[in-house]
Amino acid sequence: MWRVQSTRIVIADDSALVRAGVEAMLASAGSCERDAAADGGPPPVEVCGRASSLDELYDVVERVGPDVVVTDIRMPPRHDDEGIAAAIRLRQSHPDLGVVVLSQYADPAYLQRLLAGGSSGRGYLLKDRLATPGELVTAIELVRRGGSFVDPTVVEQLVARQRVEASSPLTRLTARETEILAAIATGKSNAAIGEQLFIGQRAVEKHINAIFAKLDLHEDPDANRRVRAVLLFLRAGVPD
Repeated sequence: MWRVQSTRIVIADDSALVRAGVEAMLASAGSCERDAAADGGPPPVEVCGRASSLDELYDVVERVGPDVVVTDIRMPPRHDDEGIAAAIRLRQSHPDLGVVVLSQYADPAYLQRLLAGGSSGRGYLLKDRLATPGELVTAIELVRRGGSFVDPTVVEQLVARQRVEASSPLTRLTARETEILAAIATGKSNAAIGEQLFIGQRAVEKHINAIFAKLDLHEDPDANRRVRAVLLFLRAGVPD
């Protein structure tokens, strides 16, 4: 069930132009969704804070208490991977806060760091996808509800790269199983995967169990096998 109140967003980017552009995009998407929210659909989003550096982002989060942070991957002071650093720190200080990292890099190392502490409430979206506002809104709503979102383009590139590596355990998977693993990485539920692939939910569950078996991911009460499966192929794409 969607929440009836707005999703409160903080936007972090050192470019005032980019911050304004993302805010305008979300405002436009929110106005289109407002009527849908009244009928039980997704609620509109509300930008409640802005930051131009890592330190300012932490200050704004403490002051306004947002639901989700949308942050560029590179910001002052180092212009390196501040967005990832923020996601890691905020998981400890604000465990219920969602974070969507915007990046132009389809880099497995960034994804591995972002998801190393768990995939819940985390999203990684390529900036090229901002041309379609619905992608950003989808990522925001998924992480707000504790889900995860990995840009489908990144997933496709990673899966394709690792399937050519003879040492990758992904070579054990069938084409259908690889397709389902890619869908898991983008945060889809079993039901959503079934709808996407036009197969029943029971069939999806059987494929996922086969994936776990082929990747040697056995039952572990202290770990989420879906997260471990995603991290496995992300980690495989990081050079030693």
